[in-house]
Amino acid sequence: MKYLVTGGAGFIGSHLVDELLKQDNQVIVIDDFSSGKKENLVQHENNKNLSVHNKNICDKDIEPLFKDVNVVFHLAAIPRVQYSIKYPEETNKANIDGTLNILECCRKNNIKRVIYSASSSAYGDQPTLPLVETMTPNPMSPYALQKLVGEYYCNLYFLIHKIETISLRYFNVFGPRQDPSGGYACLIPRSIGLVKENKPPVIYGDGEQTRDFTFVKDVVNANILAANTNNKKAFGQIFNIGNSNQVSVNDVVKYIIADKDIKPIHEDPVIEPRHTLADINKSKDILNWEPKHNFEESIKDTFDSF
Repeated sequence: MKYLVTGGAGFIGSHLVDELLKQDNQVIVIDDFSSGKKENLVQHENNKNLSVHNKNICDKDIEPLFKDVNVVFHLAAIPRVQYSIKYPEETNKANIDGTLNILECCRKNNIKRVIYSASSSAYGDQPTLPLVETMTPNPMSPYALQKLVGEYYCNLYFLIHKIETISLRYFNVFGPRQDPSGGYACLIPRSIGLVKENKPPVIYGDGEQTRDFTFVKDVVNANILAANTNNKKAFGQIFNIGNSNQVSVNDVVKYIIADKDIKPIHEDPVIEPRHTLADINKSKDILNWEPKHNFEESIKDTFDSF
């Protein structure tokens, strides 16, 4: 099989590329390396089944790369909530214009299937938990809105152009290769990076907000299953990809600090949902997917990888 992965040098994308190559597939990667890293793919530099193209997903000249591709995995994005609040135009271009360009490239090359990396941030705050795909979206940031628009575009391209689109709403993905640097880095890699340097991790607000943290290998498995499913009920649909387990920010940081004599710093809260928890029944029933990695073991693997 021949696959194309946008953002294939990034955190999640590179793990997906690993698995696709392990299964002896041909893989084309499109990445502008704005956040993706060449070292994430260095172990495959002599693999003839991999070709890497330093291109932006908004570039019109990427269309020929889609020729004879069986499935496209669209992961490329600027995936930062707080960053999108500060830079809405930049993130809009990448997350909406870029997604539309990818879908147009697929349409023009008669691509059969597209797996879109959506986001649980589309839910925002909801009156009840767990979060179910049938809930009315309530985006609370430009990023959340932009990823939601990508879902709508995917559904339209299924309805109008019969491209088998599947949108996977990720819940707080973590794991090896996640970037700990930068002012908008995610909680787990940022905290690990600081603790490794014997510095106090930062908690925004009271830390009692909870998240459904999901290990990257489970997310990769969801993508593979979505790419291979024969269940027509999956096409044009949205699926929650989460661990279905709530963990507070305070508990995550305590686990990372472990027995070190370090106390976290609390700063002003940011605009974000208070709690997230995925209902994954739809993913189980239609994609035959469920998480296989528990949080404690996964966080240890992530810590060791740093």
